[in-house]
Amino acid sequence: IEKITIAVYDEGDYVHILLADNGKGIGARELPRIFERFYRVDKGRSRKQGGTGLGLSIVKHIVNFYHGSIHVASQLEKGTEFTVTIPLKWE
Repeated sequence: IEKITIAVYDEGDYVHILLADNGKGIGARELPRIFERFYRVDKGRSRKQGGTGLGLSIVKHIVNFYHGSIHVASQLEKGTEFTVTIPLKWE
């Protein structure tokens, strides 16, 4: 059973958004590329099954627009954790 955890908290001038699951994880070789447009970790999935490889690229662009950062950590067979940090104020 896959469990998804979502947490939002502020820390001074920043808001942190944590999304974690206990799914199959992402291999170390794929991690550096997951934010590239059209990159899909699971090459066996067709577009009919869902996924164009644009989702994480769009997320990264939105986070960058708000002067934030996104970090990912993952272990195969243990899950993946994304942390988005966005400043509450920017100039």
